[in-house]
Amino acid sequence: MTQEWDAGRLDSDLEGVGFDTLAVRAGQHRSPEGEHGEALFLTSSYVFRTAADAAARFAGEVPGNVYSRYTNPTVRAFEERMAALEGAEQAVATATGMSAILAIVMSLCSAGDHVLVSRSVFGSTISLFEKYLKRFGVQVDYVALSELDGWATACRPNTRLFFVESPSNPLAELVDIAALAEVAHAQGALLVVDNCFCTPALQQPLKLGADIVMHSATKFIDGQGRAMGGVVAGKAELMKEVVGFLRTAGPTLSPFNAWLFLKGLETLRVRMQAHCASAQRLAEWLERQPGIERVHYAGLPSHPQHALALRQQSGFGAVVSFEVSGGRDAAWRFIDATRVVSITTNLGDTKTTIAHPATTSHGRLSPAERAAAGIGDNLIRLAVGLEDVVDLQADLARGLAAL
Repeated sequence: MTQEWDAGRLDSDLEGVGFDTLAVRAGQHRSPEGEHGEALFLTSSYVFRTAADAAARFAGEVPGNVYSRYTNPTVRAFEERMAALEGAEQAVATATGMSAILAIVMSLCSAGDHVLVSRSVFGSTISLFEKYLKRFGVQVDYVALSELDGWATACRPNTRLFFVESPSNPLAELVDIAALAEVAHAQGALLVVDNCFCTPALQQPLKLGADIVMHSATKFIDGQGRAMGGVVAGKAELMKEVVGFLRTAGPTLSPFNAWLFLKGLETLRVRMQAHCASAQRLAEWLERQPGIERVHYAGLPSHPQHALALRQQSGFGAVVSFEVSGGRDAAWRFIDATRVVSITTNLGDTKTTIAHPATTSHGRLSPAERAAAGIGDNLIRLAVGLEDVVDLQADLARGLAAL
């Protein structure tokens, strides 16, 4: 017969502990089995003690699980751990990073509301706003990420949200988050920051003044290219609206993926430190090579926002983008000549990936939209993994030889 776990020791005492301890232990609630690792609850629904118990839980009058579309113990553990790492009151998990953006806008905006989006965002983010959200009456304009005056000028009386990636995908552009938060709040708008490239290990936008932070957990949160998911975090008042949308529409995270993300978070900081170290070394090396016209990496003194990156981030991230001489044909030759790195559009993996943004991640954009986002035909994005950096450098040298 199973011995019940002492209810007084269900959770570790985490008050005042550091980031790495939170990454390993936050959000864990041991079941009566007393497991040491996080439990995986693969169930679609839950059994109630009585009909009255079921009614009270559905009404929100008493705590407890109702249905796994919107409450699951494993997913909740992931949400609590992400909230702890980002310094948020509450986090809400979603099925993908894109569904996290959808949940934010659908829960916090109405037809007629105005949203300002930085031009240098992921191609699918632009497609979501342009092809779908505009159809339902959400007004959208795009602003150069780092130009604070442009954000203030573009505001309207009905501006509800500012949405930015900082650093951006794939050019590693930055915005002064604290300063942009002041602009947004003066307008009465909310600032949403996609923190996917940095993760809370390198940057915590909420502490800089942002209202909401979001991630594609598919990337560095998982860290091994295994599962898809997203997360939104911020004040509980705002997250209540996001929960309401997920409960109704259903783009929720699967328990199994939440369990994988929990394990990924346990090594988040050490992985990000290793990613950053290798990316810095490769960026410096690429910048010296003939055939490379420009390297985009905030860790380089040549990056126009290097000083800002030093101030608001504790590391420069894993993504290095660079432009080669010779246009698209040269970029494709470079990519095809590599033998170690993976030709794929995912990033945040232990395995280094390489991609041609103009024909993949940003391929659905018009030439004008790509130009506005700074995505040229000669641009290559490298997401540096955890292989031996000497081997990665040798592989990139194969690409250079093909130019």
